[in-house]
Amino acid sequence: MILQMNNIRKTFGEHEVLKDISMHVDAGEVVSVIGPSGSGKSTLLRCATFLETIDAGDIRYMDQAAVTTGSAGTAVYVGKNELAQIKRYFGLVFQQFNLFPHYSVLKNVMDAPVHVQKRPKDEVREEAMELLRKMDLENRADYYPCQLSGGQQQRVAIARALAMKPAILFFDEPTSALDPELTGEVLKVIRQLAEEKMTMVVVTHEMAFARAVSNRVIFMDKGVIVEQGDPEMVFGSPTQERTKLFLRNYQQ
Repeated sequence: MILQMNNIRKTFGEHEVLKDISMHVDAGEVVSVIGPSGSGKSTLLRCATFLETIDAGDIRYMDQAAVTTGSAGTAVYVGKNELAQIKRYFGLVFQQFNLFPHYSVLKNVMDAPVHVQKRPKDEVREEAMELLRKMDLENRADYYPCQLSGGQQQRVAIARALAMKPAILFFDEPTSALDPELTGEVLKVIRQLAEEKMTMVVVTHEMAFARAVSNRVIFMDKGVIVEQGDPEMVFGSPTQERTKLFLRNYQQ
């Protein structure tokens, strides 16, 4: 098992955003997280990747504890150095690309493996160029982000995340900032990664994509997991009325 999250709780002020959520992700699995805006999907992802701290619960990567529940019933994080090691297990692709604007495409992809992982520059360059070829961006290596379309920038962001050789890749609504044509470019790359058995968690509003690519779909609403299962069950014959209503409204 790559990721295990148990009894996760998260509040912002008086608002409880995640209410006792548990989920897991196995190696080679693609899990799509769907649900209405404000359901807690992105917060769950941010908690899984330590961009937000949880109030209570347990998080483990590769059976290595990152967060445990202390005697007071609140979350206790491991030390800074241990957490830094655990962070190497995952990569994260954001909605807004988050590329370094003053770095070329190639340097954006190479920067973290060279400076964070301390890997040889020549080896990283070769791997980075291979990733850009995979993203159909080999001829854009010397471009800067401002010279690329949104779809191209998001594909660079995916290459950058893959360059760190993560065990699991998280996508937080990776196509929400793109028009329909560019959305297709990015979904094609994610589909290809799924075929290669890359372990992924994808928060998405692309229902047809989630149905076609996922091994498992999680439907969230109001901070809880309402329903989860294989895509044909969730999309074709959901058991919960809330899931049925959401999908019915989405298809209209």
